[in-house]
Amino acid sequence: MKLLWLLVLVCWVFRGDCAPPTCYSRSLSLSGEVMQLLDKIHTYHRTKTCAEVLPTIFLDVHNACITTKLRDFLYVVLNHPSQYCRERPRMVLLKRKIQNLYTIITRMCYRDLVFFTDDCEAIDTGHTKPYYAEDRLQLLQEDR
Repeated sequence: MKLLWLLVLVCWVFRGDCAPPTCYSRSLSLSGEVMQLLDKIHTYHRTKTCAEVLPTIFLDVHNACITTKLRDFLYVVLNHPSQYCRERPRMVLLKRKIQNLYTIITRMCYRDLVFFTDDCEAIDTGHTKPYYAEDRLQLLQEDR
């Protein structure tokens, strides 16, 4: 009887991991991992000099410009001017994660992701412009 209750408890604890990740959930979690890794690279004393060459990027999987920005960012990481930086473990991990994210977005999740905006400047700066739908825009015009 105790074994049965233990089995039920274990099944209940792990029930959240029973479904495989979708393209959307995997790309969302991987973009978060890339942003955390970039933050570590910018703050860690051994990779600070490597981060000076990297462009600023704020990943948003809902932005249609993410594919071109990821491709450009991956080019910079792959062709880093310093051999020392290319061999750093965190930089190698960053390269792998960006390659995986780019592959997921462009090949595996092709046409599965929904892009809400195409504001390329938001990926560079992190500041998004407000998007007003037609009904909200009409209300703004009537208030004037």
